[in-house]
Amino acid sequence: MRTDRAHSPSWPSIWRLGATFLLASLPLQASGTDAWDRFRGPNGLGTVETTADLPTKIGPDEKTVWKISTPPGQSSPVLDAERLYLTGHDGDSLLTLAYDRKTGKEIWRAEAPRPRLEKLDNRNGPAGASPVTDGEIVVVFFGDFGLLAYDRDGKELWQRPLGPFNNLYGMGSSPVLLGDRVLYAADQSTGSYLIAVDKKTGKELWRTERPEARTGHSTPSIYTPEGGSPQILQPGSFFLTAFSPKTGEKIWWVRGLSFEMKSVPVIVGDTAYINGFGSEFNEPGVRETIPAWGDAIKGDANGNGALERTEVSGELAQNWFPFNDLNGSGALEEEEWTYFSNALESRNNIMAVRLPGKDETGDLSRSHVRWQYYRSIPQLPSTIVMDDVLLMINDRGIVTTFQAGSGDVIQQGRIDGFHDSVYSSPVGGDGKIYLSGRSGKFAVLPADGSIAPLFVSDFEDQITATPAISGGTIYLRTRSNLFAFQN
Repeated sequence: MRTDRAHSPSWPSIWRLGATFLLASLPLQASGTDAWDRFRGPNGLGTVETTADLPTKIGPDEKTVWKISTPPGQSSPVLDAERLYLTGHDGDSLLTLAYDRKTGKEIWRAEAPRPRLEKLDNRNGPAGASPVTDGEIVVVFFGDFGLLAYDRDGKELWQRPLGPFNNLYGMGSSPVLLGDRVLYAADQSTGSYLIAVDKKTGKELWRTERPEARTGHSTPSIYTPEGGSPQILQPGSFFLTAFSPKTGEKIWWVRGLSFEMKSVPVIVGDTAYINGFGSEFNEPGVRETIPAWGDAIKGDANGNGALERTEVSGELAQNWFPFNDLNGSGALEEEEWTYFSNALESRNNIMAVRLPGKDETGDLSRSHVRWQYYRSIPQLPSTIVMDDVLLMINDRGIVTTFQAGSGDVIQQGRIDGFHDSVYSSPVGGDGKIYLSGRSGKFAVLPADGSIAPLFVSDFEDQITATPAISGGTIYLRTRSNLFAFQN
């Protein structure tokens, strides 16, 4: 099936994970392929290489290793060798929690300062960002404060206040550890930036402004070109961009993404897969336009050089007005009108990007896009790749599987017994892919491209967190509970 994609060169035979090369100048975090130490596990892949027999039957009536109640929160669990870490909230308290992986027993909890209450979309929460750990330090982010770090025993090591933020939905990206620094992408309506702070002290090392990025939730991944230094791959409005971890300098970029990005770049071999969905107006066959600024500003009745809502004509512009009033001034300025126009021109799509060599820089849009596909694109869930099969599930529960190298569609449709909206991202290992629905549906698929389920269950409790996998165990967080499943 080639209708909705651009064809590409053949899939490379040599596979290489991006963040596995140790460089003396900037050593990488010592993480194995079974270390679920950040959001979506090793480098955001959502997969583990394991010889353990992972369970197929996962549900509220299935046997668990343990089950505990947890404070509410939408962050996903992360792991070190012995402990599991979460964030949550209890009343006005912002919490970081550590649990014993074997028993589920709470080991410690720490409360973060909360100097403000960020405005949140009702689908988000104050504890949405997942922790990150390297086995020695645990770093968390709260939109109502910023970054904090603890040692394994819960002793606070440092604080780095950030914000206030003006993300329309509230903040959603998670911190990442790379060598001696913590990375965080603060994408918001105005003033977006990528920041690096010292892992030991929290001191700011650099900050790179990203004015093109608006209202995103994407967590970065790390790519290391052969013979080169690590690079930070960060999606944002319209662009996938690589930055230097040492300096924050922009290295290269590829155009063609949606205007709102929330997924993680999945790096397999020399290819990065990234998906983005903006709105129904960015679907194939839909083309909405607005007048050029020079024509639109003629409606400026009060002559202040901007367009207030009463001065904007057309139902589309009226409905989108709150989303495009990026600075909250109550009027659209030329920059905001241009963003509105560019947003309407962007396309919902998944893109396979050939990752460049160590000396390639600048705009690589024309030369490095392997293939694109434009239908049933996820907004929140990231993709997963196992054995040259790529699976994506969109927010309405429609699954599409591809041959990852070519972009050829294997199968598309809904999973029998799994009719749910989807906020969390798929994870997998041992030839299985695990999918969670927002209202509590859970499905297990084979990793061969088929969408015929191996097992379906219903937790009857909201699931927005992405599960964690390690050591033959799957850890699943629902709104009320945290489960550990094994065979």
